[in-house]
Amino acid sequence: MLSVRFWGTRGSVTSPGKETVEFGGNTSCLELRADSKLVIIDFGTGIRALGGSLMANDLKNAPINADIFVTHTHWDHLIGFPLFAPFFIPTSELRIYGPVMPEGFNVRSALKLMTDYPFWPVRICEFAAKLTFIDIFETTIDLGSGLTVTSKMVNHPVITLGYRFEYQGKSIVVATDTEPFWNMFDDKSHPMYSAEADYEGRKGAEAENKKLTDFFRNADVLVYDSAYTEEEYKNGKLNWGHTSYESAIENAKISDVKNLVIYHHEPSRTDASLRDLAEKYSKDASGINIIMAKEGLVLTA
Repeated sequence: MLSVRFWGTRGSVTSPGKETVEFGGNTSCLELRADSKLVIIDFGTGIRALGGSLMANDLKNAPINADIFVTHTHWDHLIGFPLFAPFFIPTSELRIYGPVMPEGFNVRSALKLMTDYPFWPVRICEFAAKLTFIDIFETTIDLGSGLTVTSKMVNHPVITLGYRFEYQGKSIVVATDTEPFWNMFDDKSHPMYSAEADYEGRKGAEAENKKLTDFFRNADVLVYDSAYTEEEYKNGKLNWGHTSYESAIENAKISDVKNLVIYHHEPSRTDASLRDLAEKYSKDASGINIIMAKEGLVLTA
């Protein structure tokens, strides 16, 4: 059985308070299970509670052994890293995968910096667990026991990967911190405007967006960054690296996705506003099951 549990659903910054208790205020962290196989996506603040759960439940039966996939190195996806309790258990074996920047900066570099003096009292070299860091880009990895993961670059201001997990004919795709690829050469008022560059930019954006919908194709569950309404996106959020609800729904339709999970909620969204948005967009879903991600939610592919 392939399933995903949500431990952190917010984007950019934590959002604690009485108005966010239903959908949660922790930043990005997902727990994926393929029967006994454990996979974690991102080190947002939600990973602290996940670590507590693993210590209270999994560790009673066997040492904690997990593959951890980091989407990118922005703070909200890493900030919970030093609070993950299994790092301090000598029997834990954890493999950490993530993208590398063109200049060579990678996930290990970011996490080492976060835990160096004077930023944190325990340095990464003092963690008791066995940690293995693996740089990846666009690839497919056999994780064993019939579980595979395929990574795909998505559109964000820093190199970011989406992940497609497949197990026994079922699939869960995680595409957070992404927006549609767009043509940046179409401003005819710009003094350096070129019709040729405009054409190439449009065709290039179309090709990359098709690669993305192909990546989503027939997913049982698509966990998709949807931070804004289309109106908000067009009025000041372009090139911020996040998708509108309308665009996410359209891509899910194109890709024949079964369940679309709205994820990486904008930090100012209250529980009431997210309920209203869920109701609004579900009316136009055309057969796609739309779900607002909330902490504690478990979905089975």
